[in-house]
Amino acid sequence: MPPVVHHVSISVTDSEASARWYQLLLGEASLIRRSGPDWVRVRMQWESGLVIGATQHSATAVGDRFDHTRVGLDHLGLACSDESEVRAWAARMDELGIGHGPVEEVAYGWAVTARDPDGIAVEFFAPRD
Repeated sequence: MPPVVHHVSISVTDSEASARWYQLLLGEASLIRRSGPDWVRVRMQWESGLVIGATQHSATAVGDRFDHTRVGLDHLGLACSDESEVRAWAARMDELGIGHGPVEEVAYGWAVTARDPDGIAVEFFAPRD
């Protein structure tokens, strides 16, 4: 049996701005800040167990933006229980003024996607039963 994903760490241009955005969207998280010689990270952990690290590397250009067509991460998918939960996330993003795409219905479920400050797609997804 493969292990479950413990955390996701994404490269960003501003770790503090990304931490604010993710907490605005997902709610307050416990934070741990770490740094190395060429990076700083804000590690966010929510009560659900979700852990996201926002890592700012000194070599990353300020104006750099995420590109899902390059090798690496395509998007971050967050589990929802059903279509109504996906729609509730879309409504929450509307309330918060966070831009997002439409709620999409596909053969295997429902999804709504937003983009973080660096353009990384964050998808709320519920599979069909």
